[in-house]
Amino acid sequence: AAAAKMAALSGSGAPWRRGWLPALQFVRRGSKAVTRHWKAMHFQRQKLMAVTEYLAPRPAVPPRCLPPRKETLEEDNGYVRLLRRQVEEVFRDNRMIAICQYNSMPGEDMVMLRHYLRKHNIEVKFVLNEIVRPVLSQSKYKNLLPLFVARNILLVSREAKAKEMLRVLKGVPQINLLGACIHDTILSRQGVENFAKLPSLEAAQGQTVGALALLPSQTSSLLQRGSAHLTALLDQHIRRLQAGETGSPAEPAPAQSSGAH
Repeated sequence: AAAAKMAALSGSGAPWRRGWLPALQFVRRGSKAVTRHWKAMHFQRQKLMAVTEYLAPRPAVPPRCLPPRKETLEEDNGYVRLLRRQVEEVFRDNRMIAICQYNSMPGEDMVMLRHYLRKHNIEVKFVLNEIVRPVLSQSKYKNLLPLFVARNILLVSREAKAKEMLRVLKGVPQINLLGACIHDTILSRQGVENFAKLPSLEAAQGQTVGALALLPSQTSSLLQRGSAHLTALLDQHIRRLQAGETGSPAEPAPAQSSGAH
């Protein structure tokens, strides 16, 4: 009967009812209703939870009355003390200590780098942060501690050879200059580059001596100018008087020196 009814409906009526119906239909299902919401705890249960709350027992003696605990310091072995003593000697005996970040590089390149630096009396020191940091923390170089965070090497020299060091490091991209301590002054990378552009000590001393000698010479010439000018005027006046007595024409006054003007 149902099939006959469907056939009668499809056979008669509006034309859209005789159309094709898809075999697969998508049905959108609604989201599940949320039936559980937050609800305040009943006051009787709150009282029960407060009464049954665990309270830790108080110590018999307050902590402030107990003697302080003595921290046990680990004793360093002899090899660690030796390494730290070597680091202290490096910072004490050298006037230039450059801190560089060391990246992996072939052994042959490292040998060539040592060779070029040794020509300028610059030595390469491999150090460990565990050894350097305790030494620097107790010295005047404690501001260098932020530079020792990765694998580092030290380029040390008894003379300030910043220009030569930068020239050699320019061809070694695996080693990056982080900072340096030159003449007990901590410098950044830009500070080291600015220091390398300064003239040598002998040239700077010569310029200073020349500048200091120029000022006294100018002062002396200024002080002598008035007396020289007065002497020239008096000489010319005497010649005029002598020429008036003898009746001869006055001789021209000699040319004054440059200091008299």
